[in-house]
Amino acid sequence: MERSIIEVENLTKVFGAVVAVDNVTFSIDKKEFLILLGPSGCGKTTILRMIAGLEIPTEGEIRLNGRIIFSSKKGIFVPARERDVGLVFQSYALWPHMTVFQNIAFGLKVKREAAPEIEKKVMDIISYMQLEGLKDRYPQEMSGGQQQRVALARMLVSRPDILLMDEPLSNLDAKLRLDMRAEIKIIHAQTGATTVYVTHDQVEAQTMASNIAVINRGIIEQIAPPKTIYNRPANLFVADFIGSPSINLIEGKTESGEVDGRMSVRNEWFSLKTACREIPAGRSVVAAIRPENISIVPSEGLNTLPGEVLTILPSGPETVLRVRYETYVFSLLLMQQVTLSPGQKVHLYLPPENILVFDKETENLLPLD
Repeated sequence: MERSIIEVENLTKVFGAVVAVDNVTFSIDKKEFLILLGPSGCGKTTILRMIAGLEIPTEGEIRLNGRIIFSSKKGIFVPARERDVGLVFQSYALWPHMTVFQNIAFGLKVKREAAPEIEKKVMDIISYMQLEGLKDRYPQEMSGGQQQRVALARMLVSRPDILLMDEPLSNLDAKLRLDMRAEIKIIHAQTGATTVYVTHDQVEAQTMASNIAVINRGIIEQIAPPKTIYNRPANLFVADFIGSPSINLIEGKTESGEVDGRMSVRNEWFSLKTACREIPAGRSVVAAIRPENISIVPSEGLNTLPGEVLTILPSGPETVLRVRYETYVFSLLLMQQVTLSPGQKVHLYLPPENILVFDKETENLLPLD
């Protein structure tokens, strides 16, 4: 069985009275693209910096390619320069007094590689990153996107097995960010480097990752492929954090189905049939459904609710609707333009198979059967 490239075990980092990373354990396989995703201050950058050797953990162990590079129990700490990882930061961190060529060559010179070898490696990566006409320019003479390409080239020139990226695209405009996402995915596919990437942008995470680790207050809530994170979130935090517009949440109590055994969620206003079975009646739960799974139907029926259109937000091929029923306001994401208007009465259909059910006390997802 092939060993994981990166192994993190019981990793903890404490800053004064603040626990930034709380007993985190995970492993990353060869060629995997893991994204650490979470809100600002959740600990994702601290985890990345500890793997890189830029932050000393309080407790735990980190192994790269089977080699222990940090262990609190064994008193091991391998400096960042000896970890053979590539780094790219949000700020690019280019030397302002160096040209593109000199910036890219800097790490190779530190390793005291021969000048002809440095020249060849740098020119090869400049060609690969399409920077040929910029090799004699200084960072301040380039756009943000060009500077980011130089930062990526500097990381890739030494051909590391592990790439670590900390919000590398957050300073770019929306169109350039989209282009660079595609560029990084191509780089990852071509180099085969194991990649750890930090972002707070869930769209970035869902479009780039092979696996996502959702982090909240220093704890990993769930690690899974993007589709699993979206469709089967482990708990309410993951469900609510992932998705735009946000998932619709409905509080209620469970009610057993008399005929088909499928459980319903009932509150004082309505009852919704779900696909869940064998959950005791009377349990306090939170039902949840994604905005794109709610549709507008012409008449009443199973799992339909009457509502009044509050707002209509068209966005190209999509339309976001906000519809109120009693104390609830539902978000709908329709893949079409609509002719509705505020104040209009509609019927919403919430398919039982698309309703997730979470225990209200633990906030964990309940099984379908």
